[in-house]
Amino acid sequence: MLKVENLVVKYGSITAVDQISFEVGDNETVAMIGANGAGKSTTLKAISGLHKISAGRIFFDGKEISKTGADQIVRAGLVQVPEGRQIFNKLSVSENLTMGAYIMKDKDAQERNRELAYTLFPILKERARQAAGTLSGGEQQMLAIGRALMSSPRMLLLDEPSMGLSPIMTQQVFAALEQLKKEGMTILLIEQNAYDALEISDRAYIMETGRITLEGSSADLIADERVKNAYLGGEL
Repeated sequence: MLKVENLVVKYGSITAVDQISFEVGDNETVAMIGANGAGKSTTLKAISGLHKISAGRIFFDGKEISKTGADQIVRAGLVQVPEGRQIFNKLSVSENLTMGAYIMKDKDAQERNRELAYTLFPILKERARQAAGTLSGGEQQMLAIGRALMSSPRMLLLDEPSMGLSPIMTQQVFAALEQLKKEGMTILLIEQNAYDALEISDRAYIMETGRITLEGSSADLIADERVKNAYLGGEL
C-alpha cells in the first residue's frame, strides 16, 4: 500500500533522512524503531506531506504522492496521528472527533466512526463533553487516535503513541492498535518503545542516524542479539 524509494529529507544543510527505502503492505502493521533523532518522525512528516522531500519518491496505493499536499493525502486515506497528540485543548472530546471528520460528508459514516472510537476507547464517550485539555496524557493519545479514525482512513501513521504515557496507558493504547490490526487496518508505527512495537507488528525497520540499518520480521528482530543489546536492554 505504501512504498518509499530512496527518500532524502533535509533541514537546511543537515540530512535528516538519507536515501531510505521501505514498504508497508495491505493490512500489514510495520514498526520503525530507533533512538531519538534517528529520523523516524521526519520520515512520517515527509510521507504525510508536512515536510518537503529533497529526493526520492513516495507511493500510496500505486500513485505517487511525493509532491501531493497534506490535505489531499488525508483525502486519499493516509492519516497521521502526530507526535505529542496535538489535540484542540479548548474543544470538547466530541468536538475534537468532529474535527477529524472534516473531509467526510456522509453523516452516517461520521457516526459509525465516532462509535468505533468510543468502542476502542470507552473513556472518550464518558467524557464526550469534557474539554480535551483536561484529559490525562493517555486519554489525549486515545483522542488523537480516535480523531484520526473519524476520516475512515485506509492507513494510519502513528508517531510515538506511547511517548509520555504510563505503563498502564501504554498497554491500553497498544491493545487498541492490536484491535485495529485484527480488523485489517494498515499501520506504520514509529516508536521508541521497541519491545511493544515489535510485539504488535508484523515486520520492522531499525533506523539510525537517518538510515535503515536492519530490517526483518518482528519475531526475528526480537531474537536478534544486536536489537536486544541496543533496544531491548539485553534482557530478552
